[in-house]
Amino acid sequence: MSSWNKAAKANQKTHRERHQPESRKHLGLLEKKKDYKKRANDYHEKGATLKLLRKRTLDKNPDEFYFHMINSRVKNGEHHELEKDEEHTPEQVKLMQTQDLKYINMKRTIESRRIQRLQSQLHITDVADSTPNTHIFFVDEGEEKNFDLAKRLDTHPSLINRKSNRPRLSDLDKITLPEVNEEVMNSAKKIKEKTYRELSKRIEREKHLTVVQQKMEIKRHLQDVTILKPKRVKKGSAVSAPVYKFQFIRKK
Repeated sequence: MSSWNKAAKANQKTHRERHQPESRKHLGLLEKKKDYKKRANDYHEKGATLKLLRKRTLDKNPDEFYFHMINSRVKNGEHHELEKDEEHTPEQVKLMQTQDLKYINMKRTIESRRIQRLQSQLHITDVADSTPNTHIFFVDEGEEKNFDLAKRLDTHPSLINRKSNRPRLSDLDKITLPEVNEEVMNSAKKIKEKTYRELSKRIEREKHLTVVQQKMEIKRHLQDVTILKPKRVKKGSAVSAPVYKFQFIRKK
């Protein structure tokens, strides 16, 4: 009996919905009930949303104010956050407007190499007095702890406070020191101070160019992004570039 029912169902005519009449074919396909239900539900949802927004507007306090009202705008029906201008020094603005990234990178590399050359000529350890040096002596039991430091290190007492270039007494006997007058000493001291001032200025210049280079690189990356706009995590300043968090995009 079941096989007969299956055969009878197989012979049934396929049900087809009524098509659009010839006189109304220019209006497109005939709307079915499922299409009408979708359109009706969408219409009622939008009507309920507008009704709720109208009610909230009427109940709102007219004196209420949010800072977000002045920090955002609606453009072409889309909500956009107002981007605040980054803090730039006049020199940074001039470099970013008149020079390209390759030039900034070249100048920063030149400054970095000159800094390394100057540091190799100077004794940085003589300037870094803020770093304390310690020298630990291990003594045996019964040995005197309060001993003469100059005698223990086998050097002259005037050289104890030196952090570098502290020769022994045996080496001092072999060294023949040239006679240098006070004028030559003052001249060498002035040259040394001048070199340190130049080194300090070049270090500041290298930091300045590094910040400009980072800002220009970030600006170029922001222009390349067209789909997922990155989120700014930290605002840029005159001494640091802004920090953005880019969305992860899987590459093919």
